[in-house]
Amino acid sequence: MPQNEYIEKFQKEHGKRLDHDERIRKRTARLTHANSKDSQNLRGLRAKIHQRTRHTQKIQMKKTIKAHEEKTVKNPGGGAPDVTKGEPLPQYLLDRNNKGNDAKALSSAIKNRRKEGAAKFSVPLPKVKGISEEEIMITKPTFVGPDFTRRPVKYERFIRPMGLRYKKASVSHPELKVTVQLPILGVKKNPQNPMYTQLGVLTKGTIVEVNVSELGQVTAGGKVVWGRWAQITNTPENDGCVNAVLLV
Repeated sequence: MPQNEYIEKFQKEHGKRLDHDERIRKRTARLTHANSKDSQNLRGLRAKIHQRTRHTQKIQMKKTIKAHEEKTVKNPGGGAPDVTKGEPLPQYLLDRNNKGNDAKALSSAIKNRRKEGAAKFSVPLPKVKGISEEEIMITKPTFVGPDFTRRPVKYERFIRPMGLRYKKASVSHPELKVTVQLPILGVKKNPQNPMYTQLGVLTKGTIVEVNVSELGQVTAGGKVVWGRWAQITNTPENDGCVNAVLLV
């Protein structure tokens, strides 16, 4: 990774602050006041440079608005000139009537293909309720790997109680209509909070990786499938167990 991308590297390893989006929104809102103040107080060459920049931004904004307005106007001819039925079209204009329809059909085909690809990995619970900052305490069930070692007490930020740790989950196969207790390999993503993903907290809607080697699933090449993803469908802290649905 390049030397100047240390911020991106830190965000990939440790995530963003909990108020990152709010700080960005406030900074963008303050930028308007700063531009207004500069427009009123700058003098000389700096004022000329500032006004030239603002002029360029306004031109670009007008072009963008005009492009959106032209996009919303329906033109079934695909940009072809209006001619009467009795007048024949020149050779170089014969294929212009179908250009708009071809582009529209191609765009629809691409969108349908994306939907088919997304449906393959659709989850049972698409929307999960978020958790406020007051509830961010490790009082929920967690998954901790077998090679986990606790850090010294003065360096430890979060304590995950032993009585709330789960190693297995009751996974239901949607096609085979069976439920099997499988070992948990890891927590892939917890949609309620990025910090929960790092700590391995198990809540409703969490995507976990389970060991499906006992089910005897094989790939097209004949290799045994080791791990598959599953989504938790219950509330483990209330039920005392982890129930999940395998993502086929």
